[in-house]
Amino acid sequence: MIILAFFHKPLVFLYGYCIIPINRKSGESVKKYYLTRVLSALLTLFLIATMTFIMMHSIPGGPFARERAIPQVIIDALNAKYHLDDPLIKQWFDYMIGLFTGNLGPSFQTPGFTVEELIAIKFPMSALIGSLACAVIILVGIPFGIISALRPNRPIDYFIMFLATLGVTVPSFVVASLFQLILVSKLSLVSTLFDITDWKTFIGPVLALSGYSLSFVSRLTRSSMLEVMRQDYIRTARAYGIGRSKVIFKHALKNALIPAITYIGPMIAGILTGSLVVEGIFNINGIGAEFSASVLRRDYTMIIGTTVFYAALYVFMVLLVDVAYSLIDPRIRLGKKSE
Repeated sequence: MIILAFFHKPLVFLYGYCIIPINRKSGESVKKYYLTRVLSALLTLFLIATMTFIMMHSIPGGPFARERAIPQVIIDALNAKYHLDDPLIKQWFDYMIGLFTGNLGPSFQTPGFTVEELIAIKFPMSALIGSLACAVIILVGIPFGIISALRPNRPIDYFIMFLATLGVTVPSFVVASLFQLILVSKLSLVSTLFDITDWKTFIGPVLALSGYSLSFVSRLTRSSMLEVMRQDYIRTARAYGIGRSKVIFKHALKNALIPAITYIGPMIAGILTGSLVVEGIFNINGIGAEFSASVLRRDYTMIIGTTVFYAALYVFMVLLVDVAYSLIDPRIRLGKKSE
C-alpha cells in the first residue's frame, strides 16, 4: 500500500498527446487538433482511474481490515453498505459513472464526508503553500539562470551553479528536517506547529517544496540561454548594432524560456497537490497528508479520487503550456503554416 503513495503521481505521466496530421491553413483542422488533445486528456484520466481501481482491488485485504479482528458480520454489513460485495466489474462501472458525473463517492474511513468534500477542504491549504513555492521558483530560478548564463565562468556563475547543484542533490525532507532542527528546535524562531496566521511558519514548507525545482529551473534556464546566445540570429542582431539588452530580452529570452516552461507547467500541478513528506514534517493538514493517510487506511475511493484529481490538474497544466508556447514564440502557432 505504501508504494501507491510514491507512485500515484508518476502514473499521471502516462499522459501523451495524440498528435494528428494538421493542415494549418484550415481553422477546422486547428479545432480538430484541440479536440483531439481534449479527448486524449479524457482518455488518459479514464485509464489512470481504471489502473488505480484495479491496483487497489488486486491487493489482498480490504478497507475495513484492522489489526484487531472485527466480527465478520460487521465487515459483511459494511461491504454491503458500500457495495463492495458486488462483482468487481459492476463496482468499476458504478465508479466510472460517478467519476464522470462529479461524484467520487463516500470516504470509507471518514464517515459523513464524500471524497470531493475532503478534497475541497484539504486542497486549499496545499494549493496556498504550493502557490508560494511556485512563485519563488519562477521569480528566483529564472533570473538566476539568466544571470548565470550572461556571466559564464565568472564568480557569480560558479556561486549560482553551486547553489543549484546543492538544491538538486539535497532531498526536500532533508531541507525540511534541517529547518525544523535549526530554526525551530535550536533557535526557537518559528513555532513547532504550522499556523496559517503566522507568515514565519510558511518559510520552511516553501523552502522544502521549492528547493529542487528552483535549482533545476536555474540550471535549465542557464543551459538554454547559453545555447540561444550562440545562435546565428543573435550574432546577426548584434552585428546590426542592436543593443545587448534588447537582443537579450526581445530575441533571446523568449526562446530560452521554452524548455523552462515545459518543465514548469507539470511542476506546478505536482507542487499544488502537496507533498506527503513535507506536509507530514510540518504538520500541515493538506491534500498530500490526506492521501498518505488514505493509503495507510486503504480508503479506496479517496486514493482513486486524489489520483484522478492530480491527473486532471496535470493535464490542464500541460494544455496551458501549449498555449504559452504560441504566446512566447510566434513560430509555434497552430494557425501559422509550417515551412
